[in-house]
Amino acid sequence: MRAAFATAFNDADPLSVLEIGDAPEPAPKDGWAVVEVRASALNHHDLWSLRGVGLREEQLPMTLGCDAAGIGPDGSDVVVYPVVYTDKGDFTILSEYYPGTVAERVTVPAYNLVPKPAELTFAEAACLPTAWLTAYRMLTTKGRLEPDGAVLVQGAGGGVATAAVLIGTALGARVYATSRDAAKRERIAALGATAVEPGARLPERVDVVVETVGEATFEHSMKCAKPGGRIVVSGATSGHLPRVNLRRMFALQLEILGTSMGTPEELAGLMDLLARTGIRPVIDSVVPFSEARKAFELLHSGDVFGKVVLDHTS
Repeated sequence: MRAAFATAFNDADPLSVLEIGDAPEPAPKDGWAVVEVRASALNHHDLWSLRGVGLREEQLPMTLGCDAAGIGPDGSDVVVYPVVYTDKGDFTILSEYYPGTVAERVTVPAYNLVPKPAELTFAEAACLPTAWLTAYRMLTTKGRLEPDGAVLVQGAGGGVATAAVLIGTALGARVYATSRDAAKRERIAALGATAVEPGARLPERVDVVVETVGEATFEHSMKCAKPGGRIVVSGATSGHLPRVNLRRMFALQLEILGTSMGTPEELAGLMDLLARTGIRPVIDSVVPFSEARKAFELLHSGDVFGKVVLDHTS
């Protein structure tokens, strides 16, 4: 079957070790299911895999991709939940220990198949299992955001942050979002957020801060959180060792919470929210699977707003 996979590692030029070609068919396993992929979505995780992060040479070649939607063994429409428990008792995500989703078919444990609502297209559903699920968990399970609450999203424009803007708005919250890029601030405002420059003073302190940037924004995040507020962290793109004002933390009883991904039940809850409210993932481009390299080039360029999706039917 046709797939996109890493053949080696190259930190300086990750696309040089990307290969689009034939890969082995998924091997049948007890309790596992084969999904005919209809759409997959790329993440920066795929570029990190090509750089050698999270993979070892003995695992190569490794099929890339964490996110997919397609047809399950019984003919039903499904979304693939990407977290898999290994035979060592720990857990991983697809394309790290088991082959990923940028392929004609992928095999996963049967419990990883979540029914796709009819209201969502395959392309829309494929955007959800990684970035959108992380954002949903940050705001709900971890952030405990109330419908009349306020949330600050740092670094809007990235996958998780953009998802958090849309989800927060759908949940009925007042959403503030920062970005260094004026064009991105304009686009974020069009999604329903109050867009501000990094470090700007907000009209109010917020209940929840969605923090994926790290060192560059963490002090601002703490200043913007109201007493008892939650700063939920799922990334650190600008650095992972911020300075933390402990006096502010204990005086205001702030919570700093770490999270990543979510559960199959949360993925189902996320899709139900989209079906009920009409919000949809921001998709920058839909690229035919026959032109998969172009999709990786788009992601690598950094000149995208929203998800890059592969259409496996073309």
